[in-house]
Amino acid sequence: MKPMNRQRFPKKFGSQSGMSLLEAVVALAVLLIAAVGVLALGSFAMTTTENQGHLMARTAEYAQDKMEQLLALKYCDADTNTTVLPSALGTGTGLAGCAAPLNNNGTGVGGSSDPSAPVAGYVDYLDNSGNLLPTGGGAPAGWKYVRVWQIASANATNTLKQITVTVTVSSAIGNGSLPQSTMTALKAYPF
Repeated sequence: MKPMNRQRFPKKFGSQSGMSLLEAVVALAVLLIAAVGVLALGSFAMTTTENQGHLMARTAEYAQDKMEQLLALKYCDADTNTTVLPSALGTGTGLAGCAAPLNNNGTGVGGSSDPSAPVAGYVDYLDNSGNLLPTGGGAPAGWKYVRVWQIASANATNTLKQITVTVTVSSAIGNGSLPQSTMTALKAYPF
């Protein structure tokens, strides 16, 4: 068996042999300051994203609610008030009636899907909890969401209607755009 060669290392490495306690404390302080700044930014981003996502989900939910209310009407309905809940017979616009050749009691077209240009009879306003607010010819005080809808003939024979519902929020959180959801469905005659 051969004896192992052992290498000898010098016992002293010189004056730069390691870090002092003061240097370690300064490095940790710099790291702590940077971490606090990043955590604050992350917290702000998470809160804004959560709030915007919540508002977007609510707009989609309220668009779905209005779409279900409109799809429950008869195809040629021209007088159901859909700006109240439950819908009231004889005082509104319904699904804008039927254009010829089906029935000439309406045009088959009505409303607007642009929240900045609502059309009377095709708009309603909701509070922060999603409750319908009474309107007196304009936007009521304290509204949080506006729903507008448009009924349009989708084919030349007037046997298919396109219903579009758009919901938007009155104000956004942060500097982002207003959360908005648009839903479109087709309704066929005679349903």
